[in-house]
Amino acid sequence: MKTIVLGAGLLGVTSAYYLRQLGHDVAVIDRQASPAAETSFANGGQISVSHAEPWANPSAPLKVLQWLGKEDAPLLFRLRADLRQWLWGLAFLRECTPARTRRNIEQIVRLGTYSRAMLQALRAEHGIAYDQRTQGILHFYTSAKEFDGAEAPAAQMRELGCDRRVISTDEAVRIEPALAHVRSMLAGATYTAEDESGDANRFARELVARCREDGVQFLMSHTVTALREAGGAIDHVEATDSEGRFQRIRGDAYVLAMGSLSPLYAAPLGIKLPIYPAKGYSVTMPVKDASKAHQVSLTDDEYKLVFSRLGDRLRIAGTAELNGYDRDLNRVRCEAIVRRVEELFPGAGDASQAQFWTGLRPATPSNVPIIGRSRLPNLFLNTGHGTLGWTHSCGWGKSIARIVSGLKPEVDFAFAAS
Repeated sequence: MKTIVLGAGLLGVTSAYYLRQLGHDVAVIDRQASPAAETSFANGGQISVSHAEPWANPSAPLKVLQWLGKEDAPLLFRLRADLRQWLWGLAFLRECTPARTRRNIEQIVRLGTYSRAMLQALRAEHGIAYDQRTQGILHFYTSAKEFDGAEAPAAQMRELGCDRRVISTDEAVRIEPALAHVRSMLAGATYTAEDESGDANRFARELVARCREDGVQFLMSHTVTALREAGGAIDHVEATDSEGRFQRIRGDAYVLAMGSLSPLYAAPLGIKLPIYPAKGYSVTMPVKDASKAHQVSLTDDEYKLVFSRLGDRLRIAGTAELNGYDRDLNRVRCEAIVRRVEELFPGAGDASQAQFWTGLRPATPSNVPIIGRSRLPNLFLNTGHGTLGWTHSCGWGKSIARIVSGLKPEVDFAFAAS
């Protein structure tokens, strides 16, 4: 069966890989010249099953109100005359109940645990290198209130098989000596030894090379202009290449993996996807003093930042700004990240050579992704990954490949099927 994958980010690339493994004739279409050039390009680098507590939780509404109008807020709703933003915000509030939060954590942990295992198996099979580190992820807290609030979600994650242990500040410093500088600031920490980190963009490029060797076609610099329906199914995709030439591309099945653009392409087909772009930021800087730089991947829950070590680079990413499809770099938010890095790890990185990046994450109100069959029998969805695209990419890719192939997914998850 010929399957067209729309999008060459992490989700599109892993979907293509697993589809090819199941015998599909696969073509991938993307508007960029190279794979993983948008949301997957400079993300936080974490494979974080332990990062399963959704943004929408009982403490979120008050925090969002307190952060309104603050340019450096971890989560900033920049209110606009945008009906989609308001509807998404109302749905977000509905997900903030304790019961919904627990249900969403369960879904996210199940998918994350499965996906991490699939990544490990793929890495072992192909020997892919992407500056990976398997030293776990340490969540640290400089606010006692934030630490207290983390204990119940961590306990639920442990019940679900994600061993996110609550540890003392002394143990946190033993695991990551770079935290010794701020030991007096620490209110507590949790640690998940099984979690990992690595360069998502490099992984995607390495996997694309293997896909090409296996016969997957990549139509890069091709902008999808429309998905055309006929007889109750997708008939073809319309696209233009880098020289503006119009093309109709046909397949037997289609996988929509276009991140935050997915709802724009689904809407004309009568498919409403509850996805809104959440602009995230990252800073990448070279290591300046290795003795002061972190080795273990870290999460600063109070400031919603993650820290990863990618070879001789430090990658710090996070925060979320809901401001439509705007991709302009906000210097205030960039500088706030650098200030936090300097506060925690002074002299570790060379801030004078910091590179700033922003990307649009496809966020659902619940943080639970949308994976499965759409109302059209030959259109499948693999989108809505929010901040966890890297964590979930291999699990999502394998699951959607099995669904397209008429096979049952291997993980217990509420797959879309409407």
